[in-house]
Formats: sequence, C-alpha cells, structure tokens
Amino acid sequence: MEALLRQSRTMCPFLKKTSPATLRSLSNSANVLHPAPGGGAISNLQIIARRCPVMGKALSVQSGRNIASSALAGAFIGTRAYHHKVPRAKLHTTAPKEAQAVDLNEFKREHVLFNPPTASPAGNAAATQHQHGVAPAPPNPAKFDYDGFYQNELDKKHKDKSYRYFNNINRLAQEFPRAHMSATEERVTVWCSNDYLGMGSNKHVLNRMHETLDMYGAGAGGTRNISGHNQHAVALENTLAKLHAQEAALVFSSCYVANDATLATLGSKFPNCVILSDSMNHASMIQGIRHSGAKKVVFKHNDVADLESKLASLPSDVPKIIAFESVYSMCGSIGPIEEICDLADKYGAITFLDEVHAVGMYGPNGAGVAEHLDYETYANGGNTKGTVMDRIDIITGTLGKAYGCVGGYIAGSAKMVDTVRSLAPGFIFTTSLPPATMAGAKTAIEYQMSYQGDRRLQQLHTRAVKQSLSAMDIPVMPNPSHIIPVLVGNAEVAKKASDLLLEKHQIYVQAINYPTVPVGQERLRITPTPGHVKEYRDHLCQALESVWTELGIKRTSDWEREGGFIGVGQKDPEVVEPLWTDEQLGLTAFVRDLEAGEGALGALEGVLEREHVRVGQAVAAAA
Repeated sequence: MEALLRQSRTMCPFLKKTSPATLRSLSNSANVLHPAPGGGAISNLQIIARRCPVMGKALSVQSGRNIASSALAGAFIGTRAYHHKVPRAKLHTTAPKEAQAVDLNEFKREHVLFNPPTASPAGNAAATQHQHGVAPAPPNPAKFDYDGFYQNELDKKHKDKSYRYFNNINRLAQEFPRAHMSATEERVTVWCSNDYLGMGSNKHVLNRMHETLDMYGAGAGGTRNISGHNQHAVALENTLAKLHAQEAALVFSSCYVANDATLATLGSKFPNCVILSDSMNHASMIQGIRHSGAKKVVFKHNDVADLESKLASLPSDVPKIIAFESVYSMCGSIGPIEEICDLADKYGAITFLDEVHAVGMYGPNGAGVAEHLDYETYANGGNTKGTVMDRIDIITGTLGKAYGCVGGYIAGSAKMVDTVRSLAPGFIFTTSLPPATMAGAKTAIEYQMSYQGDRRLQQLHTRAVKQSLSAMDIPVMPNPSHIIPVLVGNAEVAKKASDLLLEKHQIYVQAINYPTVPVGQERLRITPTPGHVKEYRDHLCQALESVWTELGIKRTSDWEREGGFIGVGQKDPEVVEPLWTDEQLGLTAFVRDLEAGEGALGALEGVLEREHVRVGQAVAAAA
C-alpha cells in the first residue's frame, strides 16, 4: 500500500503536498450536502478528488459501474435467496412471475421516476436558482396511484363481463330450499346451493349445535396448539377417519386451506418433488402447488394416457404427487380414480384426491366416489383391503357442502397426517373451528353414514330435472354426477339469464363466468336437493323455457347445427350413465312402470312420490 502511495505522489501534485494524516482525516469525514449515488453522504476526500481532471473522470466511470453492479447483484442475490432451496412452481392458470435481473440504464429510460413538471419554463428556471453552496431541494418523487390501480382492475372486470355481483340470499331453515332477499317478504327458491342434502337445516344437526353452543360457547378460543384443541375436534377427526377407512384425519378451517396447506407442505418438504395436476383442478389445489415451490406438470383433464406419458418421463426415484378430483364441480365430470391409482403404483407416485363435491353424496356411507366404486363391498361390510378408497394416499373433503356446516379436512396414514399437523402453517397458525360447528359436522356425517334416503332422493331429483330440460331442448352438459350445468356460452347473457330468473321468476341460479370457467363456456349451474319437489321442478323448467326464449339463448339443437360444443349437441355422443345405478337407487318399481308404458318422466315421478313417503317416515322415526 505504501509503495502505491509513493508512486501516486510522484504523479499527483495534491498527494505530493498532503500528509498521510490529512488524507486519512479527509477520507473519514463526510459532507452531508453531497449525497452519494447509492445513498448516504460521500467523504471530503472524494469531493476533492472529483475536482481533479484525472480522478474526476475515473470516479465518474467507476460510480456508474458500482450502481449497475449493485442493482444487478441485488436482483440476482434476491432471486437466489428466494428460489435456491424452493424453486418456484409455474402456476398453470397464470404466467410465471419471478424476480428478474434488469439493465439499470434501460430501466431508467423506461421507468418514469418523477412526476412531469407542471410549472412554466420561466417558473422552472427561477426554481432552479439557489444560493451558492446550498444544495437545491430534491424534486418531489411520483407516488403510486393506488386508487387508480384499483379502479383500472375493476374496469377490466366490468369490460369483460366477469365482474362478480353478490345477491343477498338468506336461506330459511324452516322453509328449505326457500330463502328471502334483503326484505323478508321477498321469497325465492334457491337452485344453486352446495348444501346438496339440506343438512344445514337438519333438525338433528341443529339440536346438537344448540346444545354444544349453550355449554361451550361461541368460539374455540385459539389455535389447536393454544387452547383450541378439545373433545369436539378429537371426535370429529375420529369420525372422518372412520368414514374414509383411514388411520387418521385432520380438520382445517376450510377445504381450500386443507388443500393449499397439505400440497404446499408436502411439495416443499419432499426433495425434488414433482406434482402432477389435472388441468381442471380447483384453485385451492393450484395455489397449494404454487406455494410448495415444487415442479409442476399439468395433464389433460381426465386423460390417463397423457398422465402416463408425463409420469414415464420422470425419474423413478423422484417423489411424485398426482393431484386430482373425484367430482369436478363446474362440469360434473368424474375423475378416473382407479386408473390413476394404477399409474401411481406403476410409477411410484402418491395420490391426492379431492372429494369435496362427493362426500355425503356417493357411496353407501357417503364417503365419496372412491367408496362408491366398490359400493357392494362397503354396503355389505366386506373386506375393504385393496379397494379404490383403500388405495388413495390422501383424501380431502369438506364439511361445508353435503354436510351443511363449515370446515375442511384431510384423511390418510397416521404418519402423513402427523407430518402435515406438525409442519403446515395453514393448520398451525389459525384459530380452531368453533365447538358447535365441529359437533354439528360430526352429527351430519354420522347421520349420512346411517341413512341413504337424502342422497338417493337428490339423485332422483337430478335425473328428473336433467330429463325435463333435455326434452325442452335446453342445453344440459352431459355428466354422470349430481351437477346440472346448463350451457349459455356468453358472460353477459349468462348474467342476464340469472337476473331474469331472480327478478321475474323468483328463482336464484348463479351465473358461472371466467375465471371459474373458460371464456365462452359460461353457464348456469343447477343443483337439485331432496327438498326440490315436483312443484319446484316444474316452476324451474317453465322459468328456464321463458328465459331462453326471451333472451334468444342457444338451445341444444342450435349447438348441434354448429357441430357441438363441450358435450352439448355432439353428433353420435357416447351415452353417459349416472354413477348411481338404477339398482343402487332401488328403481325396480321404475322399470316396472316403464314397462307399463308410463314413459320415463311419468315413471320417475311415481318413484319420487314413493321415495318422499319413505324419507318422511324415516325422518319422523328418527326424530
């Protein structure tokens, strides 16, 4: 260092006449009136060096390099710090959004740092004048327009007709499936509720909730770890494990949280994990995959061949999760569960099955589609080892649809459940469900495990509505489940149809638009319940006929002339058989009436009348 200083003194007059002590003092003292390019103040030695014709140019060049290097290093280091251990998954519903290194000069050219001046040129010239030796006041930096951003995003939603309007629907426990609007005298019939079996107004559920509420109060009091763990949580989780014939279960605040937390936790903890996701998976599963940071592979909806080709391309020793659903709620399709289990066994993957729209609705005990696929085995108490449900590694479900309460859960092996319980922030850091809610959910599950009348009646009502609408040329998207999607194909028209049903016919059916379904596939989603008796069904069919005529909405025959679309109006379509068979529904009388020449709808109405009497008798006996 001393040799360098001696050499510099022979070349620089300033260094030659300045002592080392003075140089040290100048370098350690800062001048607050001269800000440094990277923030803070520069030393007095740097100020003197800037006046030098040689050092001034050198410092100017070096300063520019330092700023650019600092910005680039920050971008690169930030990217590595965020992505090194947990590489970010590319969500298949949105473009990838990761931090990117930038060219600083290019960024400065493209980004407007300050508001444009508004004063006159003369005023600007005057404003730049300042006293000698006093730094000018810094210009006011532009501030982000938050309200403008909000308005712009809302304008885009309005423009593409995907803006969501909420209707004030107040379901009446004593008049299911009726509700009132903002005024109690404005009665409407709800045809789109996910309370598929009417358990939200079931007397046994309500009585149990009232008893628990009076004894244990409104809330749980904390997280499961801090005062929120109680006998109600333990009993509910034991019931859920029994329902799905699994070792253990874990309750969450919702199944959105259950899916997100479980996939995010396992996907991030399994080393080099790959998650294979059905293209129509629910947003909660997609979000969980994103949060996991795991590699993601999307396979075509219900396409087993596409799934296998993607599995075959992955190393055998890499942990793999196949995430899919049993009932896809917006189209009513059913996942090929058994075939996916076969592929999971073949390629060393585990299965993650979302049964949200199936629990309570399928199977002799209401455990979902996986149980229903081995209906006779579970109905007759046979050996369940090796059944489809037994082969599923992780089952998720909800307490907020067919069971009429709120909450979600996972079920599977004891070690898997304990791992999620111990590691998932979505479980650890949230308040436990209220005791009354958990007690009510347990009662609803046990009720449906012991009684099939509600789900059988729901299936019969679904068949009746589907057959009636098909006979009217109303475009029902064919599927084997309890969902009735009616194709509209235009967001604005779907909204108008929903509004017209509500305002003119006092029927509430919500329009389903993007992003829930793709643009051009907008629809009305109808969900019959055991309470939608013939009077309500006839009213619905008449109202839909009126709305379709008034708005000129395409009918099945119109779609057929255009070559068909997403199953509607397809030429020579495959026959879609309901998952519930005639035998499982006990439709021997239906077949007898058909043979007597009553016609499909007439015979079905006869079955419904007899089933309503049976259900009423069973409910009265249990009360």
